[in-house]
Amino acid sequence: MKRILLIDDNPEDRMLYRRYLGQGMASMRVEIAEASSGEDGLALFKEWQPDCVLLDYNLPDTDGLTMLEGLQALAPPDTLCVVMITGGGSETLAVRALNSGALDYLVKQEFDRELLTKTVAHAIEKNEWRQYVARYHSELQGVNRQLRDSLAELTTIREELHDKNAQLSSANEAIIARNQQLARTNQDLDNFVYAASHDLRQPVNNLNGLFDELRRSATFHDPEEAVVLRLIDDSLQSLSTTITDLAAVVQEQRSHGEQFTESISFADVATDVLQVLQPQLIATQGEVETDFNALPMLTYVRSNLRTILLNLLSNALKYHEPNRAPYIRVRSYETDGLPVLEVADNGLGMNLNRYGNELFHLFRRFHPQVGEGTGVGLFLVNRLVQGHGGSVAVESQEHQGTTFRIFLHGKNGPG
Repeated sequence: MKRILLIDDNPEDRMLYRRYLGQGMASMRVEIAEASSGEDGLALFKEWQPDCVLLDYNLPDTDGLTMLEGLQALAPPDTLCVVMITGGGSETLAVRALNSGALDYLVKQEFDRELLTKTVAHAIEKNEWRQYVARYHSELQGVNRQLRDSLAELTTIREELHDKNAQLSSANEAIIARNQQLARTNQDLDNFVYAASHDLRQPVNNLNGLFDELRRSATFHDPEEAVVLRLIDDSLQSLSTTITDLAAVVQEQRSHGEQFTESISFADVATDVLQVLQPQLIATQGEVETDFNALPMLTYVRSNLRTILLNLLSNALKYHEPNRAPYIRVRSYETDGLPVLEVADNGLGMNLNRYGNELFHLFRRFHPQVGEGTGVGLFLVNRLVQGHGGSVAVESQEHQGTTFRIFLHGKNGPG
């Protein structure tokens, strides 16, 4: 449910905006409140905390820029979502509104229902994305602090190792080679600290590589040092998973037109995916039953089909019922001439009446009690399927399980 606050002194305009938003954003489920003055708008904003404000620039008791300052004082930093409605189409006024904190603007009497709803929906999505990035930036700063503290301890160990190596001048070539590797690793770690502290875009897998090499090459006698390294590794894995998922989303959005289709065996793709998920299957004692007899082959982009199946099976294992082993059925068939990939599990399930409209939203999670997961998998599956002209149908019952039916093509064939 999205809350939208209309602040406009003209009742006819408010009625028009309410009707436009009610019709154009019906799938998002919106709740709308109204205020006819700046004073009433500030009071209602403070009490109601809406997801977006549709703000008329010309109000009887103030103007839009002053209202923006007042709204910003009531909202946490970088959380205010305002679409300014200006009169006359002054670009200078629009620029001032955007520079003052508005996410977008519209010119009164120059937009229709479609433009209004698209602008408001985009502003809400942009604001939610901004808040998500801020949260993960904060988490990354926490990881960086842990890294700096741990690397200070590692530097002390490095100096001790250097002193010992200086005393063992008669060591053999193996020890010399090891010391050289340690020196290169330490230099990489120094470079890494700078990159991790200043550049969010630095590939996180470099960090994983450095720590893998450190664990392989160095010996730690203090148990607490091993504990610290393990904690760092856990944090990096969590961050790496999030960044990898985000990279996958970006790659999917940019790759249209660059991929080619081929004839693919469902069994081959499933074997590949199950091999990747073997550790999770062993850990959960899960069982996967496959049946591709009805539709053994498909013309598709191989990497896309693999990603779809990998995400669905990974979710089925991740969100299994704690009191029973996962049992997953995977099959392919045709219905009404359309190829279907079906994945059914006996896991936690979902309340589709409550969450159905949000099922494929980016970063949306429905089982917060499960520590893993970033809320990207189903979003990515849906985007890939839609890219081929297909669709996703879901049936689910809480604590009983979920069935995903992936209509891999649309009625016009491969996308």
